[in-house]
Amino acid sequence: MGAQWLDRGDLWKHKARALQLRFRDRFRVAVDLHLHRRKPSLFPDGYFSSTLNRWLLRFRHFRRDSLQSSTAFYRKRVCKDLDAEEESVILRMLQAVAVPVLGNVCHVFMNGLNRVQVYGVEKLHDALLNRPKNKPLITVSNHVASLDDPLVISSLLPIRVLLDAKNLRWTLCASDRCFRNPVTSAFFKSVKVLPVARGDGLYQKGMDMAVSKLNSGGWVHIFPEGGRSRDGGKTMGSSKRGVGRLVLDADNIPIVIPFVHTGMQEIMPIGANFPRVGKTVTVLVGDPIRFDDLVSADRMENLSRGKLYDAVASRIGCRLHELKVQVDELAFAQSIKLRNSVRNSERAAEILQQVDWELFGMGSHVFTGDETFVVETQVQPKFNFTYPKQQTSPNSRLRMECSYEGGIVSRLRGYMDPTELMGFAARGLFLNCRAKGNPVSFREAGPLRA
Repeated sequence: MGAQWLDRGDLWKHKARALQLRFRDRFRVAVDLHLHRRKPSLFPDGYFSSTLNRWLLRFRHFRRDSLQSSTAFYRKRVCKDLDAEEESVILRMLQAVAVPVLGNVCHVFMNGLNRVQVYGVEKLHDALLNRPKNKPLITVSNHVASLDDPLVISSLLPIRVLLDAKNLRWTLCASDRCFRNPVTSAFFKSVKVLPVARGDGLYQKGMDMAVSKLNSGGWVHIFPEGGRSRDGGKTMGSSKRGVGRLVLDADNIPIVIPFVHTGMQEIMPIGANFPRVGKTVTVLVGDPIRFDDLVSADRMENLSRGKLYDAVASRIGCRLHELKVQVDELAFAQSIKLRNSVRNSERAAEILQQVDWELFGMGSHVFTGDETFVVETQVQPKFNFTYPKQQTSPNSRLRMECSYEGGIVSRLRGYMDPTELMGFAARGLFLNCRAKGNPVSFREAGPLRA
């Protein structure tokens, strides 16, 4: 009885061992066939060779994903109608209405409720309106506030351009900020915003859509820094590779127009929910950036795509940093000029208060709180004195004629407007005050303007 149980146990062990070997052989064959399709095995056959090849393959994949390699970058061809199926007729109708409305509202807000000083705007207008047909356009700028686009861009464009929704800019925005829900997604799509996902790389769908717009001859605006400034626009970050791909992967090399602005940190400070009014924004538009040498180097020397992307981004970043220094100097000079003009107006008000208006027979000069003045005319009695017949000197005669209503002042008032007379007197006092400290030539003193 015991011997039978031992024989049965050995039989089951033998069957289990045979089944184990069969599974192992099948698995080993499958692995070997899979590896033989990709690369010949280092060893002729066996479990050891399949395991070694598997670990070598894993190490190769790990090295490719972790280390930077020039083979990871390539030129991805994008057709012009990449997202044509997504742009329905309803979406195009919404864009035709929403883009002009939003652009004109922002234009009135910036130029009406705020002050915008622009230098070199004709360079942008020339590239936008006079570029060849199907020639793409890229504008790059620093990113200070969340409303840089559309506030700054709309302030640079005339009204007739803002009414043409088809030729206005496309821009990129992070999907976690502008496309959180269906409502915000529909709104930003209607104002020509393309979604990009942070961390998805250069070859994601949003970047492909931007390249597609460029291939159609459109205008794309991008912030090369990839995000807003964290110190209120005082400094600028480095440019990312994304702008390099937009420049080099388009069918035609686009025109790249850089511009830098300052002052948006006052209109839309960090943490503010609504923009402010009464501020000044200074914008400096630079010359177009050329990339002909990089394109020729790509064709002749066969450089890696990643190095070309970095070269384009570095050139754009250097140009933006140069413009940043210049626009800061312009803004500082304008602030000093405005401060001096305020001081001059205050000085003029003080001088007007020091004028003896009774001497001119014009009454008392009274200033109100808002620096406006009121002239109170007084009726002076006429004097009929009988003077003894004696010889008078010219100086005494001049004093008498200035002291009575029928003298020189009455004649001046007959030929001059009272406001002109007031300005003449104030200018004379102002020049006398300056002559005490620094003599002023008559050439510097221009004609009096009412």
